[in-house]
Amino acid sequence: MATLVLITSFSFYVYIRYASNQQLVETLIKQAYFLQKEGDLPKAIKKNRELLKSTLGIDAKIEYAPYIHYQPNFFRTVKKGKKYYIQGFFPYEFKNQTYLLLTKDITSEIKIEEMVYKSVITTNIISLIVIIIYAFFLSKMLIRPLTILVNKLSKMNERSLQKINLNTLPEEFKPLGKSINQLITKIENFIYYKKELFIGAAHELKTPLAVMKAKSQVTLIKKDKTVKSLTGAIEQNIKSINDLNAIIESILAFGRAEGAQFEDAKNINIISLIKEIIDEFEIIAVKKEKYISRKIRIKSLNLKIQPMLFRHILQNLMQNAVRFTPKEGNVYVSVFICNNNLIVRVKDNGPGLPKDFDLFAPFKRSKNSKGTGLGLFLAKTSADSIGAKLEIKSKKSSKGTVATIILPM
Repeated sequence: MATLVLITSFSFYVYIRYASNQQLVETLIKQAYFLQKEGDLPKAIKKNRELLKSTLGIDAKIEYAPYIHYQPNFFRTVKKGKKYYIQGFFPYEFKNQTYLLLTKDITSEIKIEEMVYKSVITTNIISLIVIIIYAFFLSKMLIRPLTILVNKLSKMNERSLQKINLNTLPEEFKPLGKSINQLITKIENFIYYKKELFIGAAHELKTPLAVMKAKSQVTLIKKDKTVKSLTGAIEQNIKSINDLNAIIESILAFGRAEGAQFEDAKNINIISLIKEIIDEFEIIAVKKEKYISRKIRIKSLNLKIQPMLFRHILQNLMQNAVRFTPKEGNVYVSVFICNNNLIVRVKDNGPGLPKDFDLFAPFKRSKNSKGTGLGLFLAKTSADSIGAKLEIKSKKSSKGTVATIILPM
C-alpha cells in the first residue's frame, strides 16, 4: 500500500515536470519557426526581439556555439544567480557553427515544480503515517479474534472439547470457526469410538477366555475323564482361540487402517480403481451364485486421494453386500456425479438393517453377522480421513441395504 502511494505520487510529479518542460520547448520551437520563416534572420530578430521579450519573456539572438557539435535542435536549462532559464539552440549557419539562441526565464515554473515536489513529499509522509497507524489498528482488530481462537484451542484437551461460538467472531472469521468446529466434532467422534473400541475389545476378548476357562474347569472337576470329554474340551478351546484370533485380526486391521491415514495422497483415476475393486468381488460373488450389476456413467476421473483408504471403504461395502445378498440375488453398484460430489452407491438384497442400531460403533453386529463388528467402524474412520461421507440406510420399497460414499471433488 505504502509503495503504491509513493509510486503514484512520484509518477504524478514526474508527469507534471515533463509536461511543463515539453510546453516550454514547444513554445521555443514555435517562436524559432516564426523568426526563421521571414528569411532574413538577423533582420527578423531586430524587428521582433523587443516584442518577444515583452509578451513571452523570450530573448532572441544569434550565437556562435561550437560546443553544440552540429546538433539540429538543442535545449538546456541553466541557472544564473537565483534565476533559471531554458535555452533553445536552432541551426543558423552550420559552417560557421552559429545558432539562433532563444532564452526564456522559467524561474516561476521551477518554483512551482519545487512546490509540487515539496507537496508530494509532505503528502507521502502524511500518507505513510496514516497507513502505518491504520495498519497497526487493523492488525490489532484482525489478530484479536485469532488470539481468542488460539486461547480457546490451547485450553482444550480430551476431556474439555468446547465448540467455538460463531456469533462472537467477525464475519470474515466465521468460515475458520466453522472449520475448527467441524474438526472438534471429528475429534469428539474419534475419541468416542476409540473408547468404544477399547471397551468392546476388552469385552470381546473376555468372552472366549471365560468360555475356555469354564470348559477347562468343568473337565478337570469330572472324575471319569473320558477321551470324548477331553476332546470336547479341546475342541471348544480351539473354537474360542479362533474367536480370539478373529478379534485380534480385526484390531490389527484397525491399526493398519490407522497407519494408512498417513499415506500420501496421489492423483489417480478413481474410476479405474472402482472398476478394479468391483471386478475382484465379481469373482467372489459368482462362486457364491450371486451377481453384481454395475452402472458407471463416468469414463475417467482423476482425483487426488489416498487410494488405500478409499479401497478399504469400498471393499468393506462390497464385502457386506455380497455376504448378505441371498443366492441368485443381485448387488447393484452405481457411480455418478451430483452437486460436485462423486457418488458411489452399493445396493444389496439382504435382510436390511435392524432398527435403532449404531452401525459404526466397534464390535456392534447384527444377529446374522459372523464378523467381529469392526468393518463399518474402520470404513467410517477411513471415510472421515479422506473427507468423504458414508451413509448406510435400509431400502424403503423392498428388502436390502443402500450404502453410499459421497466424495467431494
